[in-house]
Amino acid sequence: MVYAASSSSAVDPIEKKPLFHFYPGSLVYSLGTIGCNLTCKYCQNWNISQAQIDTALTQKILPEEAIDITKKYGCKSLAWTYNEPTMWLEYTIDSAKLAQKEDIKTVYVTNGYMSTESLELIGPHLDAANVDLKGMSDRFYRDLCNARLDPVLENILWMHEKGIHLEITNLIIPGYNDSEEDLNALIKFMTEDVGLEVPLHFSRFFPHYKMNDVPPTPVETIMKARNLALDAGMKYVYVGNVQGYGESTICPMCGETLILRDGYRIGGINLDKKNRCPGCKTDIDIII
Repeated sequence: MVYAASSSSAVDPIEKKPLFHFYPGSLVYSLGTIGCNLTCKYCQNWNISQAQIDTALTQKILPEEAIDITKKYGCKSLAWTYNEPTMWLEYTIDSAKLAQKEDIKTVYVTNGYMSTESLELIGPHLDAANVDLKGMSDRFYRDLCNARLDPVLENILWMHEKGIHLEITNLIIPGYNDSEEDLNALIKFMTEDVGLEVPLHFSRFFPHYKMNDVPPTPVETIMKARNLALDAGMKYVYVGNVQGYGESTICPMCGETLILRDGYRIGGINLDKKNRCPGCKTDIDIII
């Protein structure tokens, strides 16, 4: 019902997805439709994720047209984002197949809540994904999202094992997933099951949708989460929605700044031709 029905489209910096280790500084053509398989009470895009097809405003963008637009604006990649991309799975598969023929990279910005069958269909045509890992308790997913945790964890591992470039985002909500127990559970999953090299983004919550009564996440909580992850051995830990903190890529060995970021803009890439730190020659897990 939503095939090629786009509710949102834009040319974005890849950092906005957020993807910090996938062609940094490049442009991505972003497309979204309507609908979601979750009903998160704090959704920032609820006006499209919870919209109905008969009342939503959409425009038709066929796969061939999406590829043409991607090329027209010099975008390195094509992303399905803004709402859950598996809502128009067939469309993303058709578009991704065309993108591969044109050497255009493909990106999912997803909640990770999908069937194994759908992953097996899109996976061979997907280059990168940012998965929103919302919390580490089934209760969180049940109460706030009307979903379950385990399928998300399983799909993250599936993507990583299949060689899809993976980055994880965790929105920290005061009183819901911000306890030290919650943070340590997420970090343990990343370090023991996923990989120390997978970029982890902690993002600051602001009141929205049905959770306007919840205060913004204290900056101290975000800093604590980042420090816990770094202390546990995570190589690349970033912060979102906190201006001027935790955005730059730092060498995990010597601490040299490799990519300086200011919001969605980068100040150059300080790596040698082999994607190593120019100072200590440590290999950096990044695609350029």
